[in-house]
Amino acid sequence: MSGNKRKNINVGDQVKVVQKKDQSSGKLTGGTVRRILTNSATHPHGIKVKLESGIVGRVKEIK
Repeated sequence: MSGNKRKNINVGDQVKVVQKKDQSSGKLTGGTVRRILTNSATHPHGIKVKLESGIVGRVKEIK
């Protein structure tokens, strides 16, 4: 599923995100969505979320 559409992401979902510091390398970090930070329905680089671990990033994969 696409991480570019807000409707595909729910609190509690397992996702992989790319953090701002890792954008150049493309390194992904996994976790559980605690909060959805992007208000718009779509975003070309992925919907921004906060994970249970406190990490903020843009969703690249939904498990």
